[in-house]
This record gives sequence, C-alpha cells and structure tokens, in this order.
Amino acid sequence: MHLERYAYGIDPQSLEYEFYSEGPRGKIKKIIRFQRISDDPPGYNLAFGDIDPETGIIDDFQITNNHDREKILNTVVNTVGDFLEQYPEAMIIAQGSTPSRTRLYQMKITALYDLLCEKYYLYGLTGEHWELFARNKPYDAIGIERKEYNFYYIHLQNNPHGI
Repeated sequence: MHLERYAYGIDPQSLEYEFYSEGPRGKIKKIIRFQRISDDPPGYNLAFGDIDPETGIIDDFQITNNHDREKILNTVVNTVGDFLEQYPEAMIIAQGSTPSRTRLYQMKITALYDLLCEKYYLYGLTGEHWELFARNKPYDAIGIERKEYNFYYIHLQNNPHGI
C-alpha cells in the first residue's frame, strides 16, 4: 500500500516493528508487536503503543498527541501487510485498549476498505462471534487474513453463527 507512513525497523525474533513518531512533542518511540495467541490456525494479537524506555513495556493507553495520527495508523496498516507477507497463513486480531481506540481502528479500516478487500478478508467481533466486517457497524475487535489462506473465511461460511 502506498500510504504516507513512517519508516520502521523489524525484529523477526520478537515479531516487533519499531518506528518513531515525530511532531511537536518530539520523537517518540512506538512498537507494534505481533503476539502469537493460537497455533492451528496461527493467530496473532496486534499490540501497539509507546514503549516505556525503562521497562520496555508497551503503553497502549498513552496519548502521544504528536499531530501525526494518520501517519501512525498508516504505519500500523503497512506493518500488518508486511507481517502477513512473512506469515501468510496467519490471522491478526486487533483490539484497542479502549472502545474509542477500537473505533478509531475501525474508522481507518473503513477508509481503506476497498483497498484492503482486494487482498484480505476482514472480520469483526461482536460479543463472542466473528463475522465478515461491515462498514459502520461497531465491533469489539477486528480480524484480518490473506484471501489465499482463508481458513477463517471458510470456517465462517460453514458456520454462519460465527467463528
């Protein structure tokens, strides 16, 4: 995808992507970590936020307010695509640390919906059930997988009550 984004570094051992937000509050280190949560099929949680320089822990409640939100979100979207190129059979699940952050992620996905759907299946979690992502419907979490490795899509087609 050709979106304005930050350059990032990748640590393949820890499945982390690192970049710096730059703006009026200075240069702030951000981390995107893909944490394995299931094996068959492989599922990964997307953790994202500012990195605490003392503890190395991701702070996903921090509001950076560096006036670069779109560029940051574009960077996250780009790393998801990069990760799915490296691990094509994976499903990534993203949920904001707050409902408003989950909504922000949904808004970004909705804005890129047509572009994303060319290559990926998108899902939304409502309660305990996954369904194909629908624009303007609130979800508790969002899932994405490559179309050619469509385990979840096939499962959803065979089980209309959700994954």
